[in-house]
Amino acid sequence: MFDRLAIIGIGLIGSSIARAAREHGLAKHIAIADASDAHRRQAQELQLGDSVHHDAAEAAKNADLVLLCVPLGANAAVAAHIGPVLKAGAIVSDVGSCKQAVIRDVAPHLPRGVHLVPGHPVAGTEHSGPTAGFAALFQNRWCILTPEAGTDAAAIEKVKAFWAAFGSKVEIMEPRHHDLVLAITSHVPHLIAYNIVGTADDLETVTESEVIKYSAGGFRDFTRIAASDPTMWRDVFLNNKEAVLEMLGRFTEDLIALQRAIRWGEGETLFDLFTRTRAIRRAIIDAGQETAAPDFGRSPAAKGDAQS
Repeated sequence: MFDRLAIIGIGLIGSSIARAAREHGLAKHIAIADASDAHRRQAQELQLGDSVHHDAAEAAKNADLVLLCVPLGANAAVAAHIGPVLKAGAIVSDVGSCKQAVIRDVAPHLPRGVHLVPGHPVAGTEHSGPTAGFAALFQNRWCILTPEAGTDAAAIEKVKAFWAAFGSKVEIMEPRHHDLVLAITSHVPHLIAYNIVGTADDLETVTESEVIKYSAGGFRDFTRIAASDPTMWRDVFLNNKEAVLEMLGRFTEDLIALQRAIRWGEGETLFDLFTRTRAIRRAIIDAGQETAAPDFGRSPAAKGDAQS
């Protein structure tokens, strides 16, 4: 599909892309770049690419497709660095979960004739680094592309075909709408998880050993989500501020209504809410986006089912 694929950043997503691209024969040459000495060493040991570079521009030079797999806060600097070496007709994409920020930070640094097709594979685990990746991560997962109006149609189709080859279901979405959707399905849930685990850690009347020893399924899954990469999620909240605050405001209003129902013993209100939310859970399982297994798909064999 591509003569040269450049992957900038070789963490969980980047290393999974490298493995999947190799497995499906999507690139003649896979060039990897990462600022971390340890990550480059691991990438070489795992033979994730045909070449491994410290300089992102070296990897991106002559590439047909450049995938930015770095934290959102690093996109502008990386794009400015690689922009001058990108060849005409090259496609630049990414894997971040905020798309308006990617367009804002990357597009100004790309020369005329280079096509930006932002992307977001809705897949991941709480693990990070080159060793955490696996080729099947994207199978039966959604990948959302958010190109701006007027983007070269052939470039969009190439990126779409690239993700489809991994077994992903690909959808095109307007950037702002994407950010609103992900704010409620991913970003706010992560914020709640970070907060509730932090609250448990701050409690003076409950010891840390008790929190760990008596963790039920709900808190256990909150800790899994809250174990996600701190740098990545810091950048997500700083770069999708408006959508997150909008959804967080709605959540806060609903939480106050729920608090009122508990205080006044409104059992029917609680039962109706729990019935609606149970139906959503079943719909997610029926859509193939989760498993009904008792461990909620958290066993090593099913680790690709972890929420991104």
